[in-house]
Amino acid sequence: MRKSKTLARIRAGEPIRTCVLGHYIPAYICHAARNGYDCIWIDMEHRAFTIYQVQAMAAYAHLYDIDLMMRPPTLEATGLYRYLEEGASGLLIPFVSTAEKAEMLVKSTKFPPLGERGLDNAGLDSDFHLHDADEYVAWANRETFLAVQIETPEAVHNVEAIAATEGVDIVFVGPGDLGLRLRQSGEMTLDEAYEKVAAACKKHNKAWGGPMIGFDDMKKQREMGAQLLVHSAEFASWKSALEQNVKGFDKV
Repeated sequence: MRKSKTLARIRAGEPIRTCVLGHYIPAYICHAARNGYDCIWIDMEHRAFTIYQVQAMAAYAHLYDIDLMMRPPTLEATGLYRYLEEGASGLLIPFVSTAEKAEMLVKSTKFPPLGERGLDNAGLDSDFHLHDADEYVAWANRETFLAVQIETPEAVHNVEAIAATEGVDIVFVGPGDLGLRLRQSGEMTLDEAYEKVAAACKKHNKAWGGPMIGFDDMKKQREMGAQLLVHSAEFASWKSALEQNVKGFDKV
């Protein structure tokens, strides 16, 4: 059973080099790993993947030794932990605005004594039943992670209680949805929300982070204590490469 690079970075107090994948591109997993990324965020909230594609991506991630942080399209308990059984290193759950919802997610994704996840011990995560059940349970609670997204003003107000929830490993700021709602409500600025998240996570010794817009933003948030630094996606890579390469046609 492999060890999570994300959790190893958290425990060492180091930044987690994270990129994003929204399509089934096995080669992207290979190249992200070979270029030194620790984790790939697989977005299944806004993109559709078949279970066979999920299984294949997890196998590629194990082959090239890189974490997959899957954002699932469900909150149903068995649906969540099946992604872990398929080999995901962690789950990223959108719109977690209360400690009660965070506690519900811990119950679904962690084994006792932290949660109530059902035991199978026969998936890719356990090397297809090659390990003792107690050894597997201890490994899963130690080497898989739960990240919860702060995306509403309510979540910012409750962030200290969310960060204090045992079994939550990462607090993830979603600047798109949170920024939209803060602009509409006028309660605070996005920068003020980041400060509240950073303070809550520092108090409760929890890792935090999210998408960064450029390296200046990454440096700023890292200085605030962020560890999960999300930068680069296949969309940006394609767009940049196509914009640059098409200029060559004008020279021939």
